[in-house]
Amino acid sequence: MLNLEQVLAKSTKRMEGLLPTVKELAKKLIINSYNRGVPIVITQGLRTFAEQNALYAQGRYGDKRPIVTNAKGGESYHNYGVAIDFALLLPDGKNVSWDMRRDGDGDLQCDWLEVVEEAKKLGFQWGGDWISFKDSPHFEMTFGLTIKDFQAGKRPPITQVVQEEDEEDMTLKLNDYEWKMLNGIWSQRYNKGEITDWKWIDKIRCKQLTAGELAFLNSVIAAKDDCLSVEAQPAGMKL
Repeated sequence: MLNLEQVLAKSTKRMEGLLPTVKELAKKLIINSYNRGVPIVITQGLRTFAEQNALYAQGRYGDKRPIVTNAKGGESYHNYGVAIDFALLLPDGKNVSWDMRRDGDGDLQCDWLEVVEEAKKLGFQWGGDWISFKDSPHFEMTFGLTIKDFQAGKRPPITQVVQEEDEEDMTLKLNDYEWKMLNGIWSQRYNKGEITDWKWIDKIRCKQLTAGELAFLNSVIAAKDDCLSVEAQPAGMKL
């Protein structure tokens, strides 16, 4: 079995271009999963519009391969550096698996769902929770922004991730503009009925929201995601 440093190195290039917050959380996901006996690799991070359009063309326009995405360039959270895909790293350190039933560490828990559990703790939304089209290798950190928000030029205000686990209970360290942006995002979510408890808006307006609470809010939105951007894992992808 590879050591943690070697496992992290497997994902370094694929995490380039991710939003700094997402990149750090992706690293934490790799570390936390490894500590549970489940080594993983990030198979996809930032995807350019051109790469997205090429992926969209697969299975269309006479292409005989299976369709793997319904999103064109600009319609995927991958295009904005806030989404990752992962796979299980096999013991040989060279091959990967997308077998959701695999129990490589022999703890009577599916390795895949152990990774999902760790990802949700970090505030990631899981594509496997989507209803209309499940994307099990996919995690995203949208910060309450929709694809249309990203297309309009809006970006998450959070640029740094907390380094200590106990800092989840600490108030977010944002400037006035970032608090204002966060308030706008979540007030809009409240007005749409996507969150129903006004206390969250109050906490944001009083600048008292914690990192853990923001992660919780992102998890709530995951259950109501409208699936504007969903990609299936391309068959035969290799590490």
